[in-house]
Amino acid sequence: MEKRIVIGVTGASGAIYARLLLEALARQPEGSVRVGLVMSDQAAHVWELECGNRSFEQLPFTRYQKYDFHAPFASGSARYEHMVVVPCSMGTLGRIAAGTSDDLMTRAADVILKERRKLILVARETPLSLIHLRNMVAVTEAGAIVLPAVPSFYHNPTTVEEVAHTVVSRILDHLGITHNTQRWQEGS
Repeated sequence: MEKRIVIGVTGASGAIYARLLLEALARQPEGSVRVGLVMSDQAAHVWELECGNRSFEQLPFTRYQKYDFHAPFASGSARYEHMVVVPCSMGTLGRIAAGTSDDLMTRAADVILKERRKLILVARETPLSLIHLRNMVAVTEAGAIVLPAVPSFYHNPTTVEEVAHTVVSRILDHLGITHNTQRWQEGS
C-alpha cells in the first residue's frame, strides 16, 4: 500500500537533511510512496546556498506553493499518514505548537495532529531557549515527534553526507521505510 507523506522544508540551516531524505524517498519502488512537498520562502534560498544547487526542482514529487490551501494534505480526508518538517525552524515549530495555520506547511501539520497521524519535526537550532523547549513540549504533548538534527558518530562517518545520513536514517525508520544503514551494535 502506498505511503502518503508530506515533506515540509523550512529556511533553517540543514538543507542537506531535506535533500538526502527526498532523494531516499525518490529511490523507493514506484507506487510505494506519494510525496507532497512544500517549502517556505527561505527554503529554496538556503538549499541553494548550502547544497550549491536547486536539485529540489528535479525531484519527482509535486511541489505545492506556500499558500496553496487546495493541496490534498490541507484536509484530513486526503489521508496523508505522515509529515516531516526537515529542517524545522523554531519559528515553524512555534507556529505549529500554537496551532497557527497561516500557511500550507503549518496547516498540514495541524491536520496531521488533529487526525492523530505521525508528525516528525527535525528541529535545527542551537542553543535552545526556554520558549523553544516549551514549544517542543507542547508539540510532543499534541502527538508530534521532535527529532533533533543530532547526528551519531559511532560508525566513524568520514563525509558530511555520511554524518547527515545518520539523522535521515532515523527519519526513515520513523516513517517505516526500509533502507540500508548501519545500526548500533550490528555486526559486532
